[in-house]
Amino acid sequence: MTDEPPLLRPYTLTRGRTRPTGPEFELMTIIRAVPGAPLGGLTPEELRIVRICQSPTSVADLASDVGLSLNVVRILLSGLRDRNVISARAQATVAQLPEERILREVIQGLRAL
Repeated sequence: MTDEPPLLRPYTLTRGRTRPTGPEFELMTIIRAVPGAPLGGLTPEELRIVRICQSPTSVADLASDVGLSLNVVRILLSGLRDRNVISARAQATVAQLPEERILREVIQGLRAL
């Protein structure tokens, strides 16, 4: 006999849901637990996700960390989002970052201090 936990089917983990609700979670969407959110009634898998997301974590890293398929993680995340336990934001794109010129000016200003 091994020390591995029993295998749970994805259908059981997602309570029969086959698709996430709301906006899609992209691989690089950043997930963060909402401080002080009520955690009563969450499954062990959902609690693990919330624990990992105490610091911002991408969906891809989260799926890897919890050892579940990406689709199952997306479904669990959508349920957590619906209950306001987590928040999700898109990762910053190059267009959202400041121009290199501005960054250089900030660095020069800091060095001048």
